[in-house]
Formats: sequence, structure tokens, C-alpha cells
Amino acid sequence: MDLNAITTVARPQSRDEIGAFADGDAWLAGGTWLFSEPQPRLRRLIDLSTLDWAPLRVTDAGLFVAATCTVATLNAFEAPASWTAAGLIGQCCRAFLASFKIWNMATVGGNLCMALPAGPMISLSAALDAVCVIWTPEGGERRLSIFDFVLSPQHNALREGELLRGVQMPGAALTRRTAFRRASLAPLGRSGVLVTGSIAADGGFILCVTASTRRPVRLAFDCVPEPDALAQRLESQIPPNQYHDDIHGRPDWRRHMTFEFAEEILSELGGERR
Repeated sequence: MDLNAITTVARPQSRDEIGAFADGDAWLAGGTWLFSEPQPRLRRLIDLSTLDWAPLRVTDAGLFVAATCTVATLNAFEAPASWTAAGLIGQCCRAFLASFKIWNMATVGGNLCMALPAGPMISLSAALDAVCVIWTPEGGERRLSIFDFVLSPQHNALREGELLRGVQMPGAALTRRTAFRRASLAPLGRSGVLVTGSIAADGGFILCVTASTRRPVRLAFDCVPEPDALAQRLESQIPPNQYHDDIHGRPDWRRHMTFEFAEEILSELGGERR
């Protein structure tokens, strides 16, 4: 869609060239949402592609994914053999269920900032304990857990003028044993429920619930819990009003499938250890 209210497109080469963020400005990365509907209040786009950020960086700390990294680039990433949880990357990328055109344009940062319950990059970030690195307008940065970054559908924790630089996925999370479950109302439909589980190096059990809830939810146990204990935590930590309600699934169905998948993941990852 043409954005005919835009008068300026800024193409900074460095952070110093970004300048002050004003009313009517918007960050432009892949633009798959930005150009999908009218944006009458916008006057200037700040094109992040000219900053030329490396899409993926493997370090001693784990994996850093730039906000401008595309879904296609992330899906093609070949992880170190020791990263046993890296299979979740492809599983979450495929949960996007988008055309190749979207895969090659949509960015990880854009998916996170949209804060939609079904956002698969939110599911991946939750499963891998990702921390969002945020540039502040004053020239500094702050860091937020993905669970604090996504607040509710289409509502994130960015303040005026802040920019999501990328997400840091810690090495400890990337070496866990994991399980993945996803459901939608149609074979090629948007995720209605997406649940991941993992076993930490110290034997702790972690369950992350996304898509079915209005924001990502993390349940952590010191050891593999009994099924009843897991069900009780789900019941207490996700009240009925936190299950999302839209055309892709009713709250009662999402709740039922969340409990079903949690039980399956518990059995898959920890049945023999209880």
C-alpha cells in the first residue's frame, strides 16, 4: 500500500545519524505490517536497513539476533552442534505460515514489536529466555526480558523514541533439551496455541505458553513436576481473562489445548525422571 502522507524517508548510516525521533516518525525495517494498511498520522520513515546490522552473531554469550534479521535468514541459520535447542528456531519460523515474500522481508524485530499473541518470534524468544536490547533516545540502552517487553496484543514496552536493537539468546538456553507443540483451527491457520518446554542443565523444568495467551507466560520448576502440580501452576498463573479471544480460537479451546500440550510436553521431556 502506498503511504501517501509520508514526506521524508531518512536513511541513517550510523546511530549518530538517526537524530531526534518526533511525532509522526516510524521505524522502517521489513515494512510488512507498516505497508499493509493506511498510516495517515505518519510523516517520516526512518529506514533501519541502511544501518547494515549483522543479522546474526554467535558469541560466547550465545546468539544475538538483530532486529532487522529476516525470518528467512534466521531459518537458514546453521547452529553449532552443541546447541540442542536450536531446532526450535526452524519450528518457530515455520509457525509463521507466510509466503516466501513475507519470509524474505518480515523481520524478527518487527514481529516482536507488533506483540501479537501468535507472533512466532515471540514464542522463540520466550522459549530461549531472550533479552531485548533497546536503544534509548539519549544514546544509551536498556535490556528487558521478552516477558516484560510484550505487554498485551499490539502493546510493547518501548517508550517514545526507543528502538529495538535486537535480542540476545543465552547459550545456556540454547543447550537445553526441548519440546514443541502448536495448534491452529486450520491446517494453514494462524497459531492459536504454541507451547514449548525445556529441561535446564540443573534439571529444572521450564514451560512457555504463547499464542493462546495475551502475552507470553513462563512457568519454571526446580525439578520435573508432577502432572497435578503443573496443572495447578497453569491454573493459577494464567487466569481465564488472559486467554486470547479472536477468530483464530475461543479462550476455552485455547485453555484446553494449553493444558493438553503442557501434559504432553511434561511426558516427553521428563516422564522417566519423575
